[in-house]
Amino acid sequence: MHLFALVTDAFGGHGGIAKFNRDLLTALCTAPKVTRVVALPRLQPGPPEPMPENLEFNTCGVGGKLRYAVAVLRSAIRHSRSSIIICGHINLLPLAFLVRMIVRRLAPGFRPALALVIHGVDAWQPTRSWLTNRLARQVDVVLAVSEFTRKRFWNWAQPTSARFNILPNCVDLARFTPGPKNPAMQDRYGLRGRTVLLTVARLSAAERYKGFDQVLESLPVLAKQIENLAYLIVGDGDDRERLVAKAKSLGLAVLEHGKRGDSAPRTSNLPLAVPSSPPPAAQVIFTGHIPESEKVDHYRLADAFVMPGWGEGFGIVYLEAMACGVPVLASKLDASQEAVRHGELGVLVNPKKSDELQAGIHAVLQWDRTGLLPGVEYFSHARFVSRCHRILAQI
Repeated sequence: MHLFALVTDAFGGHGGIAKFNRDLLTALCTAPKVTRVVALPRLQPGPPEPMPENLEFNTCGVGGKLRYAVAVLRSAIRHSRSSIIICGHINLLPLAFLVRMIVRRLAPGFRPALALVIHGVDAWQPTRSWLTNRLARQVDVVLAVSEFTRKRFWNWAQPTSARFNILPNCVDLARFTPGPKNPAMQDRYGLRGRTVLLTVARLSAAERYKGFDQVLESLPVLAKQIENLAYLIVGDGDDRERLVAKAKSLGLAVLEHGKRGDSAPRTSNLPLAVPSSPPPAAQVIFTGHIPESEKVDHYRLADAFVMPGWGEGFGIVYLEAMACGVPVLASKLDASQEAVRHGELGVLVNPKKSDELQAGIHAVLQWDRTGLLPGVEYFSHARFVSRCHRILAQI
């Protein structure tokens, strides 16, 4: 079999969707009877990671929508005997249907299946394009990362004859492992002897459903109940300045790292210290963007991972935190509940109820943090590959 995939980003990309696409393409390349996988990314912001040998990762379309469309159509003509066409994002559906038309025209007798991958809010309601919405009803296969996303997509699209499959995200259990807190990193952020809450996410104004605001609003109350409490926010984005300002407005001491143009961390809302005394402890620490090589150590700093939102299509960060032995607090209002197996692997709260959120944080801090939680293996990379192979065989 030859497979043809259109993806937003994958190798060289950042974020959950890019990571999912890397895992998906790698798994497909190892499937029985698959001799070649051709993938065209829309974006490639960084240098690519190592790739499977039978993957043709064509980056000719990176650089603009028109450039991408031309590259996809040219590649479709060159690879006209593709058995399955994979559309990695709902906004790429019109191009994916054009690819299928080309294959059918140039390779008589070939009837390639078109599989659409859906992740989260992008597919929870109709898109702005009437054409995309119409085509969404005509796909052959839907791969949803969660049952929550599958239901939301079905409610509006209702594809007439599509086969649905749930393909949850996965985590590399060989890389993300429990371990002690890194002393040097504790010193970097002033976290020795602190009880640390952690969120890892992009700080985007378009994604204010992550729950940052709700956690910040609860901190003044929690700080009176939990001694030496600190909230570590790992990530960066265009909403950072607003979140910093909000933390200050709540009377919280803020420490900023990784700010563009800064040569050293900046401390705000902190009382002046006597020179001979130790520096005052920040209650909210913004790390900025961190290198991938430091990610595991940042997870291990936490006593609890908290991201109680209402717009997650799944959330790989929950898996990474659990794999590092960190107890997780997730939400009842989105698909993050599936990442913690509906409460089996973590604490679930309604983030819009402050009392419930605060009680949930107290509860998750009581969870054992000594090793890998039984059940996280459900989301291992090996099981992801097995699921991909089974779905491919069904198609």
